[in-house]
Amino acid sequence: MLRHQPFHKLYYFILLVLLVLVGGTVGYKLIEGWEVIDSFYMTIITVSTVGFQEVGTLSVYGKLFTAFLIISSFGIFAYAITSITTYIVGGEYKRYLKQYRLMQQRGKMNDHIIICGFGRVGRQVAEDLTANGDVFVIIDNKDQTVDRATEDGFNVIKGDSTNDEVLKSAYVERARGIITCLPKDADNLYVVLSARESQKSATIISRASNPSAISKLKMAGANNVIMPNSVGGSHMASLIANPDVIEFLDIVRVTGYQGANVESISFDQLPKELRNKTIEELETRKITGVTIIGYKSTNGEYIINPPLETKLVENAKIFVLGNFQQIKKLKEYFQLTN
Repeated sequence: MLRHQPFHKLYYFILLVLLVLVGGTVGYKLIEGWEVIDSFYMTIITVSTVGFQEVGTLSVYGKLFTAFLIISSFGIFAYAITSITTYIVGGEYKRYLKQYRLMQQRGKMNDHIIICGFGRVGRQVAEDLTANGDVFVIIDNKDQTVDRATEDGFNVIKGDSTNDEVLKSAYVERARGIITCLPKDADNLYVVLSARESQKSATIISRASNPSAISKLKMAGANNVIMPNSVGGSHMASLIANPDVIEFLDIVRVTGYQGANVESISFDQLPKELRNKTIEELETRKITGVTIIGYKSTNGEYIINPPLETKLVENAKIFVLGNFQQIKKLKEYFQLTN
């Protein structure tokens, strides 16, 4: 839902002008007894101050009414000009148009990602998804945060993520992923429950502040639960214990633009003629330069550096490592579907 009704100041101005015209017409008819057309004409020349000749001789009450009409109409026009100028020059009109375009984009979204909460964690998620080329929409209920995110070019909905109607406005039923980064575990729990009810197949990632909330969030339907403080602390400790290894792993990020990139390829993503092939038959290393570093079997088992005779069967996945150009070449060669 848009936060500002389109052209609302213009609508108010038109309504006020109509009230003045109707009030003036009725007033002259009642006070002077003129015909409707004469009363309307007298109202027009009065509020416009063009100085044309009066329709007829005004009585004392008619003169007082005319004076009142001039003063009131002058105030209305002054208010209207100030309001409309502020609306256009102040940028409110541009903000509305931008919000309208974003709303139109959301209507066309499919298989997108929803980010609930745009604090430090939510912003980092948005930046990484942007680098990876993913389509997403952000939900936040703070005016300042929404304005800043909109200025940065993100598609944002102003609202409370725990409200089912707000989630529906983000087309949660068509989303492939929901990431909830709200500061309160109770709010994250509600979002997970609501999102899972609306989208059974979506991947749901939730933030947690307390370890006791992890099991509850998973029971509610979250596929993964992340504790940012714990992850950050573990990462810093690892940099002391194994700095070279951790720095190398930091380079291998799923962003598509930094140093190296890890990409997963599922059985369903491959063209039919490449399904049920062995790793050796796929020839990824020889043709595109990437290296297959992992395999996920149909029963969920992960195999590091799988044997060449390992076959990519239904419900299985392979994980490849390569730089941005190699990953791009791999996708073009295999004609991977999203």
